[in-house]
Amino acid sequence: MLTVAFQWEEGADRALGLPSYATAGAAGADLRANFPDRRGVTLAPGARALVPTGLRLAVPEGYEVQLRPRSGLALRHGITLPNSPGTIDSDYRGPLGVIVMNAGDAPFEIGHGARIAQMVVAPVVRARFVLSDTLADTARGEGGFGSTGQA
Repeated sequence: MLTVAFQWEEGADRALGLPSYATAGAAGADLRANFPDRRGVTLAPGARALVPTGLRLAVPEGYEVQLRPRSGLALRHGITLPNSPGTIDSDYRGPLGVIVMNAGDAPFEIGHGARIAQMVVAPVVRARFVLSDTLADTARGEGGFGSTGQA
């Protein structure tokens, strides 16, 4: 099993615990809002905020952590992550914050300790980029933006 190391930020509420998987088959571990003042924040419709988790992490080399919205919050309240999936690189050691956006039509309260996102640990494949005079032909060719049909 892969290990991702965490450290607490100064003033973080450690009682909230580290990210955790809600079920045995979950791919994403839940991240919680960890406000130093324990107050939370209210997001107006269309607003976004950087929500602290109170954590720093060390992702192993060759991996990344992807931050993704929680489906229940997205469906019921329109709460999403505007840069989803957000990427945490293996060489980043700063505070782990989550950019949360209210795409719904009503204000939404993000309380201290609320599950705000999920994190997925994924392998990274790095490529070598080269300039080429030709590209291989395909059946699709240059078709894009709906060129493969409606259904």
